[in-house]
Amino acid sequence: MPDLHFVIEGADAPELTVAPVLSLRLRIENRAGDRVRSIMLGIQVRIAAAQRAYSEREQQRLVGLFGGPERWADTLRSLLWAQTTLLVPAFSDVTVVDLPIPCTYDFEVASTVYFDGLEDGEVPLELLFSGTVFAATDNGLQATQIPWDREATFRLPVATWRAAMDRHFPNSAWLRVQRDTFDRLHDYRIRLGLPTWDATLERLLAESGVQREQR
Repeated sequence: MPDLHFVIEGADAPELTVAPVLSLRLRIENRAGDRVRSIMLGIQVRIAAAQRAYSEREQQRLVGLFGGPERWADTLRSLLWAQTTLLVPAFSDVTVVDLPIPCTYDFEVASTVYFDGLEDGEVPLELLFSGTVFAATDNGLQATQIPWDREATFRLPVATWRAAMDRHFPNSAWLRVQRDTFDRLHDYRIRLGLPTWDATLERLLAESGVQREQR
């Protein structure tokens, strides 16, 4: 019966992808004798937000997610980043596979707000594994469930996430709005003859008295 253990050895942002993706290098070690024919692996990736420190600026940028820093003892909790599956091919003792994690730049998604609120450093990740292992035994092919306690941790550099975003959305971000809000913005832009959506938002911010932030 396979005895599987998981380690994340690194991460990168692949270049040739249609949408932003991070790739984690997942090492799987089988500490039992049976040869693994395949694994239908389920992975839940969580952001262990309480396991890092935050600068004053980061705290300000994350108020919308966790509230004011004075409340963080109660509100700073883990966030679900992704749930995905992976078919792992046959191996005997050890294998290393790429685990792709699709990313989004939708600012209505908590993980996007979190990543974007960080200046630098690392994001502490917790990965929880489940699924079915198919192994070749003396009695033929055997299917067993991965124990509930199989997990791994990894500290993902913020720069790696930002590289994936910058490759697909260079110097930009996008927001999703309701259709009637978009129609009003469109009418406002046309009425004032503004050339771009960026200019439209800049005009609205200036009218509301919000100054451009100096970095």
